[in-house]
Amino acid sequence: MSECETHRDPKEEEKAMEILLELNLKQKLATRLGILLAGFIVFGLFCCDSALASLTLGALLALMLRNPTNIFAFVMTCHRDIIAFQRFVALNFYLLRKDRKGCTVAQCFQEQAFKHPEKICFLMGDHQLSFREALRLSEQVAGYFQQRGLQRGDCVALLMETRVEYTCLWLGLSQLGVITALINSNLRGDSLLHCIHVSKACALIVGCELSDVLQSLPPLELSIYQYSDVDLPALLPGATDLRSALAAQQPLPLTRSPQCNARDKLLYVYTSGTTGLPKAAVITNLRFLFMAAGAFYMLRMNRDDVIYNPLPLYHTAGGIVGVGNALLNGSTVVLRKKFSASNFWSDCSQYNCTVAQYIGELCRYLLATPYKHAPQEPLHQLRLMYGNGLRPQIWAQFVSRFGIPHIGEIYGATEGNSNLINITNRIGAIGFVPVFGRSLYPVQILRCDELTGEPLRNAKGHCMRCAPGEVGLLVGQVDARRAISAFHGYADKTASEQKLLRGVFRPGDCYFNSGDMVVCDILGYFYFKDRTGDTFRWRGENVATQEVEAIITNCIGLSDCVVYGVQIPHVEGKAGMAAIVDPLRKVDMEYLSIGIRGSLPPYARPLFIRLLDEIPRTATFKLKKRELALEGYSPELIRDPIYFLNRDGVYRQLSREQYASLQAGTAGL
Repeated sequence: MSECETHRDPKEEEKAMEILLELNLKQKLATRLGILLAGFIVFGLFCCDSALASLTLGALLALMLRNPTNIFAFVMTCHRDIIAFQRFVALNFYLLRKDRKGCTVAQCFQEQAFKHPEKICFLMGDHQLSFREALRLSEQVAGYFQQRGLQRGDCVALLMETRVEYTCLWLGLSQLGVITALINSNLRGDSLLHCIHVSKACALIVGCELSDVLQSLPPLELSIYQYSDVDLPALLPGATDLRSALAAQQPLPLTRSPQCNARDKLLYVYTSGTTGLPKAAVITNLRFLFMAAGAFYMLRMNRDDVIYNPLPLYHTAGGIVGVGNALLNGSTVVLRKKFSASNFWSDCSQYNCTVAQYIGELCRYLLATPYKHAPQEPLHQLRLMYGNGLRPQIWAQFVSRFGIPHIGEIYGATEGNSNLINITNRIGAIGFVPVFGRSLYPVQILRCDELTGEPLRNAKGHCMRCAPGEVGLLVGQVDARRAISAFHGYADKTASEQKLLRGVFRPGDCYFNSGDMVVCDILGYFYFKDRTGDTFRWRGENVATQEVEAIITNCIGLSDCVVYGVQIPHVEGKAGMAAIVDPLRKVDMEYLSIGIRGSLPPYARPLFIRLLDEIPRTATFKLKKRELALEGYSPELIRDPIYFLNRDGVYRQLSREQYASLQAGTAGL
């Protein structure tokens, strides 16, 4: 990557994302002229012969001329909102129809398999399954575990890396009404045990590639089924060879399976656990239909699309939004065992993919690849990339370099109902709500304490909505009758209750707390700001960590970076600290100092910078801050180099004398 690309001007990147909070003089004048012109036309056509109509029109025109913002917003978003309304109605009609019929995911998949049995369903490397083969395998799974006595409401834990058979295993179990807990294949030790125990699983299916993980655990009091490759390795003690058993098993047709319905529990999908042990979010059949069909309808995907899915299948993005395109819509889904930035575009080209998924920092990793891959980049046939977490600071650069016609940014949590989607390529936006439809769509932004995330309430005890440009807490109204706003919570009911806010606008109402701070503009676009708890207070000001991370990341050439607050004795608030992945210690601290001084106000500049070999992260590329924040900045305890922001605005390595003065409160902060 060239030097000019590595050190892009942060201010230049910020210009790419425009959050419209008020009209400029030109926009106001143009809007008022448009209002007057429309008024004259209406007057000439309908009001010239009626004094009452003329007075009414005059009053309306005076009101609109006084505050033209809403009129401007309506005109600018009318086309957008009509398109979104049409797609939203089609999605809701689909969900209503499936709900009334009681359709399960297994039944939807059977319909697709009967329509095109020989079409490729899942493809990974040299392995593939047609729809007919995938349906037969799932029915064999159903038949086998029915004979083992599994019943509706039981749970089976699935610990396996990505493979073409993965989805068929839980799909077959769902025919019996059995819930599958999708276990993160990267978990070890206590975290793994916790996920198995919290699901109350009575059996465990483990891929042969992870059998050694179980050997390091205490004995588990449940049945173990080992799914092996063709070349059978040694079985775990007491385990059953599931592949061989399924090969000899007669399929159980869906018509002879126990009766299941759309509101039955289907899966447990675990949160990432960035702030503690993972929680098992409940996914019903209807919830699965909404999550998978939502992206399909709102982004106008089609059954002929070939979708590249390099994401793990135990996670919502890869295992529901990704594979759901095959199960519900008949698309072909190309899988990859592990995301590879260097192979991403060649894979898309090789398999003729038309759609690709992203999540978290995946786009930044692609953008950080050297330009020597440029000959491969334009060869792809992608018309759409969709997912969540594309940073606004690299959005325009990513689209320009790789020639992506459309970005579909989706906002939503595995367990949440605060769902948004950006279908208009608006840079940086996580979605929108029509200006005149905010009271209809169950998503609101509440005024809150930015440090604690607690909603602020008025004298009547009710929460208050944020005005455009005001950062607040995103919440979604809970309505169990509708798929788009239902909240099924976690397997742990106590954890579920902690995510709910009650009595928000009136007694008895209930909202899901997303835990995310967002801001809305006058056009109805929503922009992510930070997670509650990530914001910290320093020198009397609130510091949003994501904004600081974006500036530093651009200065250092898109390397991993996290920002968090650390406590300094005798000083109020928390000082900023940035941890940067730099195993070769190549970061130019002089340049970084200049970039930070030129882009951040004094209170937002990190006081400490730590260079380290690797930052712990989840499998969906979320960087974990909690462990780093707990380690602090002591040069006696941390072997990594730590730099301190000196009075001249330059970062230099923290000395023991400086550390001692910080601890004693004599550093002059």
